[in-house]
Amino acid sequence: MSKYLIPAALAGAMLAMPAAARDRYDATIVRTSYGIPHITAKDWRGAGYGVGYAYAQDNLCMIAEEFATVAGERSLHFGPEAKAVLGFAPVDNLSSDFFFRSAIDLPRLRAGAKAQGREVALTTDGYVAGYNRWLREIGPEGVPEACRGKAWVRPITTDDLLRLNEKNMILGTLALASGIANAAPPGSKLAMRPGDALPGQDDVVMGSNGWAFGGDVTADGRGMVIGNPHFPWTGPNRFWQMHVTVPGKLDVMGVGIAGSPLPILGFNRDVAWTHTVTAARHSTLFQLTIDPSDPTAYLVDGNSEKMVSQTISVPMGGDAAPATRTLWSTRYGPLVVLPASGLAWNATTAFAVREGNKGNQRALGTWVRIAQARNVGEVRAAVEETLGIPWVNTIAADRNGDVLHADVTVVPNLSAEKMTACATPLSALAADRMTLLDGARSSCDWDVAPGTPVPGMMPAASQAVYARRDYVANSNDSYWMSNAKVPHAPLSPILGRAESILSLRTRSNFIELDRMLNGEAGKPGVKVDHAAAKALTFANKSLAAELAMDRLLGLCRGKPDVARSCQALEGWDRRFNVDSRGAYLFTLFWKAASRIPDLWAVPFDVTDPIHTPRDMVTSGETATKLLADLSAATAQLDKEGIALDARWGDVQFAPRGKERIAVHGGEGGAGVLNFQASNPVPGGITPYHGSSYVQIVGFDNAGPVADAVLSYSQSPDPASPHFADQTHLYSEKKWHRLPFGKAKIAADAAGKPVRITE
Repeated sequence: MSKYLIPAALAGAMLAMPAAARDRYDATIVRTSYGIPHITAKDWRGAGYGVGYAYAQDNLCMIAEEFATVAGERSLHFGPEAKAVLGFAPVDNLSSDFFFRSAIDLPRLRAGAKAQGREVALTTDGYVAGYNRWLREIGPEGVPEACRGKAWVRPITTDDLLRLNEKNMILGTLALASGIANAAPPGSKLAMRPGDALPGQDDVVMGSNGWAFGGDVTADGRGMVIGNPHFPWTGPNRFWQMHVTVPGKLDVMGVGIAGSPLPILGFNRDVAWTHTVTAARHSTLFQLTIDPSDPTAYLVDGNSEKMVSQTISVPMGGDAAPATRTLWSTRYGPLVVLPASGLAWNATTAFAVREGNKGNQRALGTWVRIAQARNVGEVRAAVEETLGIPWVNTIAADRNGDVLHADVTVVPNLSAEKMTACATPLSALAADRMTLLDGARSSCDWDVAPGTPVPGMMPAASQAVYARRDYVANSNDSYWMSNAKVPHAPLSPILGRAESILSLRTRSNFIELDRMLNGEAGKPGVKVDHAAAKALTFANKSLAAELAMDRLLGLCRGKPDVARSCQALEGWDRRFNVDSRGAYLFTLFWKAASRIPDLWAVPFDVTDPIHTPRDMVTSGETATKLLADLSAATAQLDKEGIALDARWGDVQFAPRGKERIAVHGGEGGAGVLNFQASNPVPGGITPYHGSSYVQIVGFDNAGPVADAVLSYSQSPDPASPHFADQTHLYSEKKWHRLPFGKAKIAADAAGKPVRITE
């Protein structure tokens, strides 16, 4: 029997219940190919009910653990010294617990959620009920083996969902979680602990590609979206596919993450949209001047202000007494201490962080509006009016052929002039990672603009929006370059850098767009359709290889010390397809070589940002370093027992039980659009972050026409039939035409509809 079918005895008992007792929540779920649930409900509450139920079927252990995390209960269930990943770095459970118990303000979250209106409230309520319904149905013995018998698998409340949403919003602060949880006045025992540090640039894996093509460049004159978000392959930020319908009110398909009661990326009958992580910053640090007479007070405009103390208690397992700690906050936000990054609390100085997305309950309301939008104008209105999108660009197209790129998020309202005037001597040192302002002057706090939903937010009119009919694209560089023909005028640097060097992945994006639309090497350009979009998305070309390989081969030929390496690279097709040979050798080489100073003979030129810098230097000291890096890469492969010309799919793979499924795509630093970041495992590397839910959505007269694939498959449960099916699909560069509409859903149904009520 399918695990998705209600046990017969329980179903019979439900049908025997009076209608009034079982119709508060009501949803029908049809699973189609690859386990995608299509949830139909008569109202918003029922929609959330079906989503919560279906999500728990596929992801129970994962999300149950996440509810324990955001409740600050990891030490209780997993021990205080074990670690979990928050944001992009491992954090010990005790620090994680103190952070969440201090950062989560439930009264504020409840008020914020209530302000989002009836649809959001009902959907959230339904999600909680649906999750709990599945937990009751399966009983303790039906819980997946990975978490069976664990105390942290429990019914949830709306508060659990609010906590989880808050964690998803405050991404920037998560990188500081350990520093917030362990901040203590100078001289205290806690202050003597080894210093933590901000994650390095190489530790922060952010990504995504998004394209929207308008009627001027598409084959049918309608809009088309390619969404290629780069998200984690494991954990609560894995995407999960769903289709949610409330007749007459909502009909939307796409993906969400843990706790999402509706798709946050996807399409309806008239609009498709995707998101990419923005280059804008959503929090700032403030450097405090400590009151000489009191290390827990600070000076603002010459006046002393006492810090606010909060005593936090964290429950421990067994008979151990709860751990308690006093944490401190200021008018700007909590104290943060990361000595290894220069953020110390001493007799003269301390640091606090203000997070723009703290308490942001507007995001779900924004996505409700986007899900109901009939054109990109309505998408734009939703994004601009709510300022609820937390930290991603919004890229959309509609059936009319209009496209939109809105880099409009929850950004501190800071002008370039103010950031300069409010800098401290340490600001330049932190500039690559954080914006640091002088907290000793009240005038250096975020400016308040009229009409914003939260004081201190930058109004939408000061952020970047492109509305066009040709194309917009983003690969995580700033708003400055969304269309190669029309760079945006420079805005506040809090929104990202303008008129500066672009990443190789962004440059590759625009180069490949130009080749597709305008032609190359005697081949004419094409109008964009599904076939062209698929070819662009999974071409797996490496711009780094295109720029460097000919010169590298010219350098290494005839040199005995690198003869094997040179021969292996001679045979590489300069792509990251599963059958490409030599790609791993180049990957390791390029990681080191790309850091060589003055690597390019032609420097960056703001008038030609797509094609500069270029022309790799292969003489003098640079040549010596290049050959040394190639030798080091060769030695590493020899040490790992991997052939220099190993097939890429034999090196990069996704373990699924006893299978090793070949995975195409490569590192963004090598200029590969289809980005995969991988960790070393015995015999190769395995993706942990990268291409995830990939969608290509256009429109015909009847509605959306969507091809998609979820690279890591619908469920992380090894017992699920949908643990590896789409991973095979992705490996083979195949796509699934998503069924949208009653007839197509019925034709693709994997079983009978299941109706749940209570």
